[in-house]
Amino acid sequence: MFRGATPIALDGKGRLAIPTKYRDTLMQRCGGRLVLTLDPSACLLLYPFPEWEPIEQKLNALPSFDPLSRQMQRLLVGSATDLDMDGAGRILLPALLRERARLDRDVVMLGQGNKFEIWSAAAWQAQCDAVVDLPAQLDEAMRRGEVPDGLKGFSL
Repeated sequence: MFRGATPIALDGKGRLAIPTKYRDTLMQRCGGRLVLTLDPSACLLLYPFPEWEPIEQKLNALPSFDPLSRQMQRLLVGSATDLDMDGAGRILLPALLRERARLDRDVVMLGQGNKFEIWSAAAWQAQCDAVVDLPAQLDEAMRRGEVPDGLKGFSL
């Protein structure tokens, strides 16, 4: 289980050092084999290889004549890149994916259960700043009857 936000500085080659607290788990779960892809939210998604495989299968099973399905396939499968952690626990983020997610030196690696999100530090700060609007957004969604079933009755 991956959780928490970790600020990380990419090196000059675009390598990201996986936080030490996750390295052993990733080696046990997938031998350091990972898959990196774009997310529609303008961040990168990093999956242990075994977690990615069923997602890729579901995406590839979508109807190829449906334009929205094709867009999702192109974005997620088309940009997916296999990565291996090196001996120092680093992965090289490909330049094209770094550019698409607008990553520079300072990034935030966010644990999301079975995967990680990788955000530029500025974009992550904007996400955090936007959370102050969440109660109003939820109230508005409830008034319109558009609250997802999973959030109905949810409490902390």
